[in-house]
Amino acid sequence: MRALGFDVRPAADAGEAAALLKGVPAGHRVALVDPRFVGHVHALRLGLTDPRFAAAGVPGALTVQSDARAALLRAMDRTAAAVGAGRPVADAGVPDRDEDRTIPGRIALALEAEGTSVQRPELGSLTATVPTTPEEVTAARAAVAAVDDEAVRLRSAVKAHDGFFTTHFISPYSRYIARWCARRGLTPNQVTTASLITALVAAGCAATGTRAGFVAAGLLLLFSFVLDCTDGQLARYSLQYSTMGAWLDATFDRAKEYAYYAGLAIGASHMAGGDSDDVWALALGAMVLQACRHVVDFSFNEANHDAVSNTSPTAALSDRLDSVGWTVWLRRMIVLPIGERWAMIAVLTAVTTPRIVFYALLVGCSLAACYTTAGRLLRSLTRKARRTDRAAHALADLADSGPLAQAVAAVVRRPGGGFTAPLLALVGSGAMIATALLAPFGSWWPPAAAGVYTLLAGLAVSRPLKGALDWLVPPFFRAAEYCAVLALAARSGVPHAVPAAFGLVAAVAYHHYDTVYRIRGGTGAPPQWLVRTVLGHEGRTLVVALFAAVLGTRTSFTTALTALAAAVALVVTVESIRFWVSSSAPAVHDEGELA
Repeated sequence: MRALGFDVRPAADAGEAAALLKGVPAGHRVALVDPRFVGHVHALRLGLTDPRFAAAGVPGALTVQSDARAALLRAMDRTAAAVGAGRPVADAGVPDRDEDRTIPGRIALALEAEGTSVQRPELGSLTATVPTTPEEVTAARAAVAAVDDEAVRLRSAVKAHDGFFTTHFISPYSRYIARWCARRGLTPNQVTTASLITALVAAGCAATGTRAGFVAAGLLLLFSFVLDCTDGQLARYSLQYSTMGAWLDATFDRAKEYAYYAGLAIGASHMAGGDSDDVWALALGAMVLQACRHVVDFSFNEANHDAVSNTSPTAALSDRLDSVGWTVWLRRMIVLPIGERWAMIAVLTAVTTPRIVFYALLVGCSLAACYTTAGRLLRSLTRKARRTDRAAHALADLADSGPLAQAVAAVVRRPGGGFTAPLLALVGSGAMIATALLAPFGSWWPPAAAGVYTLLAGLAVSRPLKGALDWLVPPFFRAAEYCAVLALAARSGVPHAVPAAFGLVAAVAYHHYDTVYRIRGGTGAPPQWLVRTVLGHEGRTLVVALFAAVLGTRTSFTTALTALAAAVALVVTVESIRFWVSSSAPAVHDEGELA
């Protein structure tokens, strides 16, 4: 217990333990452990030190954080009274856990009886028990000796479901880097920051436009990814989960990738003697495609997060394929996850040119997007499920509708029908993208198309998004906004308009990713004032279309895009930082595999 950071104080009974607890400062974590406990140190670590849960425990041990201290004292009083009277600790509606008849176990039941959830981690091969006979003590000690809990701890630090490249080429040694960091007191946030700095240096090397710079950039990008894997493994190894860590981990991957794209585009500019707007367009296209891929995943998952009566032949087929080992790895590679994607970028950077890197990204991400989207469409069309209010609300938040679309939705309701919402979003998005691509630049056709897009977008979200394909609405909106900005900037011919558009899309994409991770943490989308301030997807699309019509091919078009990008970036970043460093922010981390 002392090795886990606890100040150990013995107590003869529950009454003496309660008196000792009252003397502990309010902000401290406290734990109750049966002195007969036999088990692995890592079992106690999992049960007593995870910061994400107000109350947790394993057989023979219970811990609570400051928020649940008052509930713990009430539970101790209830337990003492029940045991003294010979009554059950919990009411009939609370399941009794026969495997833990210790005082901490009974107190845990009392906590649950009054509504405090007690987290009980899966221990797998680890031992945590309170033996009562000499034979049980001998058996428990033998079970402890038979399993190396440090090996289990290292294995559990690695995510159970990861990509082929990460699983076979990174995790076999990055877990030992994580342990090295833990033993030297380094935190996951420090490793995450080191990963970001390394990626920024890699982007700087790529920006030199030299072969040596490209080789150095590829190597540094791979090392940045090793650190990116290490930070999560360190968090799981040492159970150092935090709200700040959740924010850093969720956003720095995007910052690293976008910065590296920019570095490649700048390097291409140096190679071409200053004219590289076409490469900037490729970089922006790669960013748009990747962001749209992600929002397809996010929207589908949120739409079906708590779907009722979830059945699908496609899902059943997927489960059957998962039983064939090689198909699992093949399917994980097809979707081009971050490990495979960064490995491809690093290698191609070192041996080819930025233009070829972006061509490969566009082709690879397009194939991955077709594969994943087709699978989600088949699942949605073949499953019988009733979407919940929570799912509909999450999709509405992901839609990022601004004041114009909200005003339309408040006045007009879309027609009934299961596919009207995605159909309206598709028609509006298609019209906006086609006009931005085909209409004469500087004409008023793009603003007119943006007006139609606003009207149809408002209609699409005017009713709850509970249809089978309504999860497509946010991806259609993302594609419309991002592609319209890309098309208008690329067709303008104005110097540096495409890099300015790159900055604008990056700022907006950060806002959309931030929305996703807030929803994942169960705290809902950003506040409405923020969505209104940055105008929503339809408002920003209309503003950029107006810039193109009014400013035309003048250099002020670049200035206007830059100013809009800076304003959006400032507002969303300041609000994001405020939220993620606040006490209300969730600690969103992936779990390692079961021990």
